Amino acid sequence: MQKTMRGTHIILLTFFLSSFLSINAQQETSISLEEVLSKAVENNYTIKISEEDLNAAKAAYNQTKSVFLPNINVSYSGIATTNPLMAFGSKLNQGILTAEDFNPDLLNDPESTTNFATKFEIEQPIFNMDGFQMRKAARSKMNAIELQSLRTKDYMTLEVTKAYMQLQLAYKAVDVLENAKKAALANKKLADNNFKQGYMQKADVLLVEIHVTEVENQLQTAKSNIINASDYVKHLIGDTNEAVLKPSNVLNAELDLNIYNVAFTTNRTDIAAMEESTNAYNHMYKASKLGFVPSLNAFGSYEMYDKDIFKTNSGGYLVGAQLSWNIFEGYKRIGETQKTKAEFNKASLNLNEYKSKSELEFNKAKRQLKDAENTLNLTNLAVEQAKEALRIRTNRFEEGLEKSSDLLISETQYLQKQLEYLQTVFNYNFTKSYVEFLTK
Repeated sequence: MQKTMRGTHIILLTFFLSSFLSINAQQETSISLEEVLSKAVENNYTIKISEEDLNAAKAAYNQTKSVFLPNINVSYSGIATTNPLMAFGSKLNQGILTAEDFNPDLLNDPESTTNFATKFEIEQPIFNMDGFQMRKAARSKMNAIELQSLRTKDYMTLEVTKAYMQLQLAYKAVDVLENAKKAALANKKLADNNFKQGYMQKADVLLVEIHVTEVENQLQTAKSNIINASDYVKHLIGDTNEAVLKPSNVLNAELDLNIYNVAFTTNRTDIAAMEESTNAYNHMYKASKLGFVPSLNAFGSYEMYDKDIFKTNSGGYLVGAQLSWNIFEGYKRIGETQKTKAEFNKASLNLNEYKSKSELEFNKAKRQLKDAENTLNLTNLAVEQAKEALRIRTNRFEEGLEKSSDLLISETQYLQKQLEYLQTVFNYNFTKSYVEFLTK
């Protein structure tokens, strides 16, 4: 009876375990770096925000078309008045004045008069030099934001690539720790057998058990890191699926010796954006100076009047031109010119400083890449040495010639060197991607 129940428990345990593994397998979705980058371009919030900034800049530039396009206005109004001047003028506009309307009694005390007016107005700029410069400034600003939007896409490509690498690193770390757990459990089994046979003390067995627990804790943390890295990748690509992402690309060192020959260039989109921004300040400064130049505008209107609503008994037109010259505004325009000049000078200095810092950052990144390559070679060698040391001590431990504490030290060192190597691979690959980003 007990054997039957025990067998039933084993079958149920196996069933639930297989179901659990099946569910976990369904929750993982394999994805390549190319797919992640493609989805990021389409769904990333930062990229979408930069695109809307560009749309706003384009709209602001379109507003400057008012410099050469006319302003057209249509209005319809109606009044009723006993004001002598308004009443006489309304009848005059309507073309219905008679000799009786010149009677002084009627002029001084008119009856209520109604007037309905339809008016078409047009204003046409002809010569506004400051407006043309402001339009150029808006165009330069639009170009700067467009270049910044491109740079944002490049940066988010770098950020998504980094997040994908972190996901690769998290899965690799779990693989390493699972192998370390298997080795630790095998040594624990051997230690238990030696203890039963009287070859090992209880304290040594406890040390082995503590090591197994430490590895299991590290493994649990590594599995949590997978979910965290997966969630961050999904955030960057706008994925709301609950499945855990699994990289189809394996984490390997992608060595590229040709990248050391790449020189710094100022033909980058971020530098070009700052140059366009500086141009915008320059045009604003010129616009302030040209504010002292007179402007010429034409205007015209056509008006129709009637005493009854929605009728047009009479009408007339008015055309003209205005040359205006604002000579002095209480030092306001002079101060504005001084301010825009200072802003232009500041933008020029910021541009030169940014170029200098960018070159400094590029050279620093190339040195970091070389350091990462050297560290990669050294940590790879350290892994091989730690692996050989562990193999020797494991064999000696099985023969009873090595202490459990020495074996645990070798296991820990081998595990640490493997994890250090994975981190070094990540550092090298990301630094290489960063150097490539600095050359775009």
